[in-house]
Amino acid sequence: MKDQKLNKLVKVSLLSVIAFMLMFIEVATPFFPSFLKIDISDLPALIGAFALGPMAGVTIELLKNILHGIFVGGTAFVGELANFLVGAVLVYVSGYIYNRNKTRGTAITSLIAGTLVMTVAASILNYFIFLPLYEIVLHFPISAIVAMGNKVNSHIKDLNSFVILAIAPFNIIKGIVLSILTTVIYKSVSPILHKEGEGERKLLKNN
Repeated sequence: MKDQKLNKLVKVSLLSVIAFMLMFIEVATPFFPSFLKIDISDLPALIGAFALGPMAGVTIELLKNILHGIFVGGTAFVGELANFLVGAVLVYVSGYIYNRNKTRGTAITSLIAGTLVMTVAASILNYFIFLPLYEIVLHFPISAIVAMGNKVNSHIKDLNSFVILAIAPFNIIKGIVLSILTTVIYKSVSPILHKEGEGERKLLKNN
């Protein structure tokens, strides 16, 4: 049992480090303000949630953001908090649904559900918590954020329209990208994450 826990801890730690490194790869899009950049650092957490359970995915999200806050920083952990909570919603919902019935169809359904719930959560959290925190802690006025959104989309006039026309579609696109990558990569990575654990179970059964 201790060996199984250690094995899982090692895998979670490794995926967390990979996720942390992927946070440095960001892609800006012309449709959103420059500070909204798509990264795929949630991918290792999604893979971990599918292979090791939803809480493993949440733990990966937590560890990658702790590492980012310690070694990179720059947002007084506000950015890391936002990344963790939004990412945790995605990986927990997706991982929970998939682990109830591990089929390809369920995987697709779980990723769609995770993306939709993440989008709603990101919209609510940005409106009530994250954007106000940026203004209070980092002295980055919400009006300036709205103005940045207005430059790329003239329909963005206030916080409400910013959340609806920038935050929500951004997270939908990000969720779609992550979902595609997860369905493509998971099948080849899954045997590696499960192989040692299966070997340990066989060993315990034989003893």
